[in-house]
Amino acid sequence: MDFYARVFELIDMRSFSNLWYWIMLAVVWSTASHWVIGVPFDMVARARRHGGQAAHDVEAMVAINVGRLTYIADTAGLWLMALGTFLLAGLATMGFGYSVEFCQALFLIAAPMSLVGLLSIRFARRLQRETPEGDLLYALLRRHRLVTQVIGMFSIFVTAFWGMWHNMATSILGG
Repeated sequence: MDFYARVFELIDMRSFSNLWYWIMLAVVWSTASHWVIGVPFDMVARARRHGGQAAHDVEAMVAINVGRLTYIADTAGLWLMALGTFLLAGLATMGFGYSVEFCQALFLIAAPMSLVGLLSIRFARRLQRETPEGDLLYALLRRHRLVTQVIGMFSIFVTAFWGMWHNMATSILGG
């Protein structure tokens, strides 16, 4: 019995007081801001500095990922949108309507990430229309990364305040 108590103490299902949740939140947002439409941003920085083969690699990866994202959006976009909306509505209802902390925590990650996903598809369609190269492409990728980072900072801010409020209300009020 002592073993199970220790395991469940380590893996606490109260999300906002669990260190693993905050580590996962940081990893999700750092990964989202590093991979701009599937292209690692260090490749973009290297291509901007050195050009040559690095620039060719970035343009090839952008073309591949733009084609991939627009194909997925064209073929399964409606179904993915319906499923995503259903899941987000379910998480919001269970989390905030029925006070399930785990669903609140998942919603506070999934809702802004879905916004980043929609912006990435919109950005991919723009790149497919315009097909920029060189410095213009790097500037557009940098701007999309900045927008993703701003959404991430706002999301972490809201999540941190909601988590602090939830932890204070739970511990003080005994809920």
